[in-house]
Amino acid sequence: MADKLTSVSTAKVDEGTLELTEELIRIRAYHFYEKRGREPGHDLEDWLEAEAEVFGKKPAASAEPEATEGEGTPTAA
Repeated sequence: MADKLTSVSTAKVDEGTLELTEELIRIRAYHFYEKRGREPGHDLEDWLEAEAEVFGKKPAASAEPEATEGEGTPTAA
């Protein structure tokens, strides 16, 4: 039984999968760059957005934070 645990814990991630994932992120980030009209200076933002999209997660920092219920503009009393 110890042999099974050892083989699972020391298993390496397939390098081909990592390369493919990175290539998908690179292509998607370039798409964002082109969509913006090839405006420079947003490479990290594009990469993080593409990475979040590829991994199916929401980007960590967005340009416009979403308002949660109870937040936002105050209402007149």
